[in-house]
Amino acid sequence: MVERYARPEMKEKWTQQAKYDAWLTVEKAAVKAWNKLGLVPDEDCKKIIENATFDVDRIDEIEKVTRHDVIAFLTSVSESLGEESRWVHYGMTSSDCIDTAVALQMRDSLKIIIEDVKMVMESIKKRAFEHKMTLMVGRSHGIHGEPITFGLVLAIWYDEMRRNLENLEQAMEVISVGKISGAMGNFAHAPMELEELVCEELGLKPAPVSNQVVQRDRYANLMNALALLASTGEKIAVAVRHYQRTEVYEAEEFFAKGQKGSSAMPHKRNPVLSENITGLCRMIRSFAMPAMENVALWHERDISHSSVERFILPDGFITTDFMLHRLNGVIEKLVVYPENMMKNLNLTGGLVFSQRVLLELPKQGLSREEAYKIVQRNAMKVWEDLQQGKSALNENGESLYLQHLLDDKELREKLSEEKIRECFDYNYYTKNVDKIFDRVFK
Repeated sequence: MVERYARPEMKEKWTQQAKYDAWLTVEKAAVKAWNKLGLVPDEDCKKIIENATFDVDRIDEIEKVTRHDVIAFLTSVSESLGEESRWVHYGMTSSDCIDTAVALQMRDSLKIIIEDVKMVMESIKKRAFEHKMTLMVGRSHGIHGEPITFGLVLAIWYDEMRRNLENLEQAMEVISVGKISGAMGNFAHAPMELEELVCEELGLKPAPVSNQVVQRDRYANLMNALALLASTGEKIAVAVRHYQRTEVYEAEEFFAKGQKGSSAMPHKRNPVLSENITGLCRMIRSFAMPAMENVALWHERDISHSSVERFILPDGFITTDFMLHRLNGVIEKLVVYPENMMKNLNLTGGLVFSQRVLLELPKQGLSREEAYKIVQRNAMKVWEDLQQGKSALNENGESLYLQHLLDDKELREKLSEEKIRECFDYNYYTKNVDKIFDRVFK
């Protein structure tokens, strides 16, 4: 199924050919290291580096007999060489080759993901500045709260993506390690200098200590970073899905010419990309749990982790890469409707200004409880008016809430008409947007 989501740039990192290429890269690096340490003659080293190759079909054929993939690989490699083949895999165990090679695959794949995240961040940043002062209603529990701007929503997405970027960069450090420490990690059959030379050749760090494998908390760290990234991706997708609801209609996915929304209802324009992103993010998160369960292997190792990693690594990277490109497309082409945002902001007849009024009353000597009582009782009148079908704004464009407040004798004893009207100023809620943007985007 993941083939449907594979972009070529990422897919090629996880083919059988790519896996064995990485294995051969590690084996050649080990031969070079042994040569530097004086074991492998120069001529043999030269022949191995220039001639060693493999055939994927031949490996599959051999593995049917050996039931061991590394042995099948090494047999295929040896068939491309002469007597010098005796130096290939010398002093190594299978996981020396596999884990070090997988580190190369994870590192190169993570580089793509990191660039993807930077791409998404740049798209969010562009839209954030575009809608820096686009007023909309802020919601908690799905209920209208106070005025905000769509730019602030986007700034939050950007800031969260930046934390994901930091997590991924940290994960890069954690997974970019190799090991050539032998069957039990004791360097009994190869000096520590060999591991250091191999890792230097490959651009990795030696694991400070290992048993038969590189420890799987490293892999779990990576998969959890991808899972957190997916949670942010779903958060954005869910927000877009909400904005596109007919009752809200503040933004929607771009609807291309000729696109169809429903086989039965020709009018439909559905947030299908965001819904797809939501599903993909759920799958990406699902890979985190088996990665954490892989940490607990028996003694110096078993192979319960192996079958899991054959799924979660390629599928995790390929799906994340696809998801981020789809998410970027949604953000780049998102159609925003500022007029509808303002319409919704006025939908509750000025109730979004209630706290502004509330905070003025203690300045006039009222307790918070007294102030709350006055402000709330007038707010409840607005809810009743709306339930009865009254318009949120009168013919003069003034809100129901403002009218009720101006008619409240107890309130008018404390606040003048001018002061009450002053509380209904949208600019009050955007006065710090520039400062917030400076903090986020500096």
